[in-house]
Amino acid sequence: MLRIGLTGGMGAGKSTVARLLVERGAVLVDSDTIAREVVAPGTPGLAALVEAFGSGILAPDGSLDRAALAAKAFADDQARATLNSITHPLVGRRTAEIIAAAPADSIVVQDIPLLVENGLGALMNLVVVVTADVETRVRRLEQFRGVSREDALARIKAQATDEQRRAAADVLLDNNGDPEDLRPQVRALWEERLVPFEHNLRTRTRAQRGAVHLVPANPEWDAMAQRLIGRLAVVCGASARRIDHIGSTAVPGLPAKDVIDVQITVADLGTADELREPLEAAGFPCIREYDHDDPKPGTDPAHWGKRVHGTADPGRPANIHLRVDGWPNQRFALIFRDWLRAIPAARDEYVTVKQKAEADAAGLSGEAAIQAYLDVKTPWFDGAYPRAVEWAAQPK
Repeated sequence: MLRIGLTGGMGAGKSTVARLLVERGAVLVDSDTIAREVVAPGTPGLAALVEAFGSGILAPDGSLDRAALAAKAFADDQARATLNSITHPLVGRRTAEIIAAAPADSIVVQDIPLLVENGLGALMNLVVVVTADVETRVRRLEQFRGVSREDALARIKAQATDEQRRAAADVLLDNNGDPEDLRPQVRALWEERLVPFEHNLRTRTRAQRGAVHLVPANPEWDAMAQRLIGRLAVVCGASARRIDHIGSTAVPGLPAKDVIDVQITVADLGTADELREPLEAAGFPCIREYDHDDPKPGTDPAHWGKRVHGTADPGRPANIHLRVDGWPNQRFALIFRDWLRAIPAARDEYVTVKQKAEADAAGLSGEAAIQAYLDVKTPWFDGAYPRAVEWAAQPK
């Protein structure tokens, strides 16, 4: 199933987004609702909170007085850590139960207020962040929840910053306006990304690729790559010796196809083959036709083997290259990136080659476009290889 992490600051409107996604057919796992369940009267969770924070957090009827708990738990970092150590394991277990009960073809939306703070984004197939300006959020908290301005600002300050949420977000939904303005954004997200993503994930199909087209450098490319790397690190565990953002999108200022390239360094190709199943299950289907790079002159052709996976996400094309530690193709991927970063003349030369390759691939699509693009670039790479390797060998 497709797992979507939904988050946003207090008052941003993630509950509204959750409701709209449920209307579309999503299975909602609401962390706030679960958090209330696990500390209901008579539960071990409530008993643990009373032991940690005192009986003053109880209402006259014996239920949890959440405002009283918040006043103590948000007082400092240590108190907040104590609260999290009690509630998070309980919420985690109940969340796992709900997800396990959902149909296999579900789009599961996990509404998690502290997703960014707790570093949970890498566990999701996609992270959706609902955004709104601080003043807008404070006004909503005062108007709809009866929270004082001072308390609202204190709670907002205790959460992740807007910059941290943007860095974690695969999708940003703007909720500064009327709540109804969210509806077309959610509809587009559902129809254009989530539904095809779920289908591709379930069928282990790579998202369709269109024509080869260069775009201006996107300053967000590296953040996108880091989110992919975080997910790949969870899947690969100790089997990955390192995971790096490589290729044109890893070179600031370089025009490129809007496709992220990531390299997973492994001990041998057997390890790469063992990773095929977990990678495919996580939404990175294997591209079987690419099992080697073009050997460069003066190297052993047997050491240019690799495995390649794509992505099931139609909103974020990517190539995941699994190469063997120390083999020339593994080293060249890193050297070439760093060479282009360091040498402007090499970068300019490569741009010219890429533009010629784009022109030759014009009018084609899919594998035919990619092959036409590579037919231009490959001879140039043969000549660039010794130059880049020589540069890397020089003292820095």
